[in-house]
Amino acid sequence: QVQLVESGGGLVQAGGSLRLSCVASGRIFGINSMGWYRQAPGKQRELVAAVTSGGPSNYADSVKGRFGISRDNANIVHLQMNSLKPEDTAVYYCKITVRGVDYWGQGTQVTVSS
Repeated sequence: QVQLVESGGGLVQAGGSLRLSCVASGRIFGINSMGWYRQAPGKQRELVAAVTSGGPSNYADSVKGRFGISRDNANIVHLQMNSLKPEDTAVYYCKITVRGVDYWGQGTQVTVSS
């Protein structure tokens, strides 16, 4: 099995920064991609940023230039969020794909006050 533990969410004022981290453990040999999604109340879950093994990172247009995704030690993925806006408020989920199978974290709340 695969376990994902997320951390770093919280409450921040508009213009502030937060850094989310996700640590993957278990049967994670052969990770294809790691990424972050978010879901705001009443909205569908959407991709925020993702990085594929050996490939480029991709970002939602709404976060380009403000958010950065990075990987450490092959099993940790971070999301650096700068210049946060109230519309970034959502539950953020880590997702990894291992040999074609998706695994999700439990989610961490990010709230940006105006």
